[in-house]
Order: sequence, then structure tokens, then C-alpha cells
Amino acid sequence: MLSRVSVAAADAWKDRRRLLLSWFALPLSLVAALLLGAVMMLALGANPITGYNALIVGAFDGSYALGSTAVKAAPLLLVAVGICVAFRANVFNIGGEGQLAMGGLASSATALALPNLPSIELIPLVLLAGAAGGAAWGAIPGAFKAYFNVNEILSTIMLNLVAVQVMNWLLAGPMVDKTQNSTYGLIPETRLLPRTSWLPILIPNTQLHLGVLIAVIVAVGVWVLLYRTSFGFRIQAVGLSRDASRYAGMPVKRTMTLAMTISGAMCGLAGALLVFGSISHRMVTDGSLTGFTGSDGFNGIVVALFGALNPLWTILSAFLFGGLLVGGDALQVATGVPADMVTALEGLVVVFVVSLEYMRRRSRATASSPLGRSRARPTELAAPAASLVTAEERSDR
Repeated sequence: MLSRVSVAAADAWKDRRRLLLSWFALPLSLVAALLLGAVMMLALGANPITGYNALIVGAFDGSYALGSTAVKAAPLLLVAVGICVAFRANVFNIGGEGQLAMGGLASSATALALPNLPSIELIPLVLLAGAAGGAAWGAIPGAFKAYFNVNEILSTIMLNLVAVQVMNWLLAGPMVDKTQNSTYGLIPETRLLPRTSWLPILIPNTQLHLGVLIAVIVAVGVWVLLYRTSFGFRIQAVGLSRDASRYAGMPVKRTMTLAMTISGAMCGLAGALLVFGSISHRMVTDGSLTGFTGSDGFNGIVVALFGALNPLWTILSAFLFGGLLVGGDALQVATGVPADMVTALEGLVVVFVVSLEYMRRRSRATASSPLGRSRARPTELAAPAASLVTAEERSDR
């Protein structure tokens, strides 16, 4: 009787642990990161309560702050959704920065080439051009991985370096605004883009533009693609086992290439939002990728991980991280801590998310294996043992 009670108590604890890791892992990782961030602020001589209060007010207090957070979250969301698609195919897209830049360049060139089109035609056209630019830049490492087994992490990072050189050349040469009056040389930027290409503001007196709504719709659409279509099933099957998918007759190489192409298209669309949803309404850079992207290509990876690589959860994740980035400026002003504090918080979140994901997988493996349980019932061990004996007898025969 005592042993049964102890076994039941152990099983109950395991169930609670699995529930904790399933539903509370991500929120707890954010809380843990914020607590460590508070310790860091104390070490820097700042008041963490004052800092976090300024962060919350700067990011979520009032319609203007919420609009700014949503605008910052929109490109993060699109990049994260693209990361989800690639990761589901077990391909790692680290080239979001380059794909953002190529999407911005393609969309800007389209707007400059067709300045007389009305908004109803030009806005969809520039968004599609941005997606096409990113898709082309994502298809290259996807094809290299699928057909030549080139490491996609290395190829995407190298293409980021190529993208920044292409962007610098175009913005300082063929696409530069030659009407500038500067004694120190031309700023690497395009001329003012046609007004008909600007993303319309949804709420007056805020920065909230149409791109935020488009990003949410795309995230929902990608969720439907991944979990409600045969193509999405094929992507996940290839991600789980390429050999099994190939044995089942699935086009593994083409699926991997398409997954990276879709991932790049999402990043390219995010690049178009950065251009046509900006205050300046022109594409401008300081000579580095982050000068245009604001590191959204890398931050989108964090957003995807925090959203458990699920397009729907990334909507909330992107809004939270958008709030961190927008409120980080207010935190710096209120406490005097370096702006890199927000970057440190993001890094801590990644560390905790990865650690909890390891614990979650270990818990699942223990639960699925009767031999991994600390106090398994004899009947639970008898069934697999019997099946093993039967298999051995059949092999002897």
C-alpha cells in the first residue's frame, strides 16, 4: 500500500512538472530574465523599479506608446514567422538581416520606378516586391542546403555580408538621392518615396500603420499553412526525418528550398514595412545592415524561440519584445543604464528558453519510456519486456 501511494505521488509530481514546463516555461523564462536584469541594474547603481516602470510606461501607456510598440513589433513578427517556417523544416535561417535589406531594396526600387501608380495598386506591388526580394535571397541558401548539403548557417551569414555591400553600393550610387545639398557628401539614402506608396495610418495621432495588420494576417495565414495544409504537413515531416519523408515519396529537396524561400519572403516583406512604414519614407542606412534593419533579423530569432516556433504565439511574443525595444529608450533615460541593457535581457530570455526547452524534452523522453521512470509499476515494465521477448522469438524463427 505504501509503495502504491509513493508511486502515485511520484506520478502526480511528474504530471505537475510536465504541466509547468508546458504552460509556464516561457512566462517564467521572461520573469527570470527580468529578475536578473534587476540585479544588473542594481550593480550599475540604478533603481530597477524606476527602470521597469519607465519601460512599461514608455511601451504600453497610451495609444501613441501602444502604436509605437505595435509598429516595432510588426517586422519582428514577420521575421519570426519566417524563422518558424524554416525551423519546422529543420533548416536554420540566420540570414534575416540580409533578406530584410534585399526586401527593402526591391520594394524601394519598385516605388521609384512606378511613382505615378495610385495607392490601391502601388502599395500591394511594393509589398510583393519586398517579399520577392527576400524570397530570392532566402532561396539561395535553401537550394545550396538541399542540393549540395552546404551548411545553411554559414551560407546565410555570408549572404548577410554580401547584402550589406549590395545595399551600400545601390544607396550610394544608382538609388542615391542626388538632390541633397551637403558639403560632406551624399547621405546613402533614396529620395523621398511616392506618397502613394506610404502605408496608411490606421489611428490618427499615432504611428500605427497598415503594416501591423498585414503582419498579423500573415502570421495567421502561415499557421494555417503549417498546420492545416498538406504542404505544411510535408514541411514538418521533412523537418522530423528527411529519410522517412524521402521513403514516403515526398520531394525533400524541393520542400527544403521552398521552406527557406517562404522564410526569406517573410523577412523581405518585413524590410518593405521598415521602408514604407517609416517616418522618413525613404530607405536609408549608415553603411551597416543594422543601420537599416535595427537588428530585426536577429531579434526575430529571439521572438520565434520565445513564441515556441508557433506563428500564433509569435504574435504575442513580438508585441512583448517590441515593447522591450521601445521601452528600452525610456528605461535608459530614467536610470542612465546603457542601451545594451535591453539586448542583455533578450540574451537572458534566450538562455532560459533554450534551457527550459531541454528540460521539457527530457521530461517528455522520461514520460514516454517506462524504463526511464524512477518507480515504474511491474505491469508497466512487463509489457515492453514481453514485446521484446516476442520480437526475439520471431527473429530466431
